[in-house]
Amino acid sequence: MQSNEAPVSMEVEAVPSEPSSAAAALPPKPIFEPLKAHEMSDGRVQFRKVSVPPHRYSPLKKMKIDIRMNLKGRKVELKTRADTPDVSNLQKCSDFVQAFMLGFDVIDAIALLRMDELYVESFEIKDVKTLRGEHLSRAIGRLSGKGGKTKFAIENATKTRIVIADTKIHILGSFANIKVARDSLCSLILGSPAGKVYSKLRAVTARLAERF
Repeated sequence: MQSNEAPVSMEVEAVPSEPSSAAAALPPKPIFEPLKAHEMSDGRVQFRKVSVPPHRYSPLKKMKIDIRMNLKGRKVELKTRADTPDVSNLQKCSDFVQAFMLGFDVIDAIALLRMDELYVESFEIKDVKTLRGEHLSRAIGRLSGKGGKTKFAIENATKTRIVIADTKIHILGSFANIKVARDSLCSLILGSPAGKVYSKLRAVTARLAERF
């Protein structure tokens, strides 16, 4: 027995969704201008002072850079200004002047201003081994080599710059390269022959080149 009734169809009326009251009540997102250098330090002027050793006093006067030299205290004084674009520029300039005072060439010290991953590390020969008299003189000679050959070889292999000032040694470069150069210099101080240091240096620098 079949039913003659037609199927009943249901119509659903689409109701437009209204924005939630919570979203409508939110205030607009504020827009702040970036802080300037003098505003980060509450308007206080920041200073840096770098001591000048006697043997770098004369070359400093020939640099003709716009910084103040305290003749009485023999210090270079740097400070920020209202138009300084970045506070870190003060520290970069301080590192540059400090590297120049340690004996690095101006061209090498300028790299500290342009690159962020460069550092200067210093140590003394007595930190590695206590030497006196002729033993100390021979150690310094081994570090430099004949005509500076050994020092130049380490610099070129590790892409660093080395300054040997009496018993103090200063190295400028990246963190990994400074470590390789320092290990080579320490081996020379401890009495290793230059040929053995060269062969070890070649192996280490080859591994560094493969890694990077």
